[in-house]
Amino acid sequence: MRLFFCILNQTEKLDAILTEFALGGINGATIIESTGMAKILSHKHDDDELPFLASLRNFLNPGRQNSNLVFTIIRDDQLSVAVEIIEKIVGDLSKKNNGIVFSFPIDYTKGIIENGK
Repeated sequence: MRLFFCILNQTEKLDAILTEFALGGINGATIIESTGMAKILSHKHDDDELPFLASLRNFLNPGRQNSNLVFTIIRDDQLSVAVEIIEKIVGDLSKKNNGIVFSFPIDYTKGIIENGK
């Protein structure tokens, strides 16, 4: 099993991703509204205080205020399915502002019910 994370910048596509997850057998995701560190710092400091923020602003989408952090426990064989679903909806994750995905192996769970068992 894996703990799968998706930082979704295109929050308007959340429902489409969750629907496709469900259709693909990925269930039980948790969603947290989030804001990145650079976005918070850019609102609190001048370029003179934190010079690196000027360069970071070039990478930020000024129209986007928040992101969604989507996480779920998946089987190992569902990892490629999850990534394919996300890229089908938001586009190539190697492109700017499409989001980030990552996962960790899980060595213990309790309370996960699969297929009504």
